[in-house]
Amino acid sequence: MSSLSQKKNSRLKRQVRVRKKIKGTAERPRLNVFKSAKHIYAQLINDVDGSTLASASTLLDEVSNGLGYTGNIAAAQKVGAALAKKALAKEITMVVFDRNGFLYHGRIKALADAARENGLSF
Repeated sequence: MSSLSQKKNSRLKRQVRVRKKIKGTAERPRLNVFKSAKHIYAQLINDVDGSTLASASTLLDEVSNGLGYTGNIAAAQKVGAALAKKALAKEITMVVFDRNGFLYHGRIKALADAARENGLSF
């Protein structure tokens, strides 16, 4: 087994372990975060309906404008702020944070902190 597939398997195990405990509802959706080498994605999910209530990523023009590179902490902060603004427009203030098996540091932490600073609480 290569180290890359072992690393991915470890993240998937953490993801399953956390998902057993976390459920998003319409009143308190799950804030799911995914990161790749170049981009970061975040969405608010209602697990009862299986629907996405709001989403933001570095692929959006409103987020990526002014950024030279989209795989860094500055980009994650802009994604967190954009998602918080969309959530507040839909009157969502409370969320459950799902780090999706990633360690809570770097870009994941920056996105969460930016979402908190812009009105979300978890």
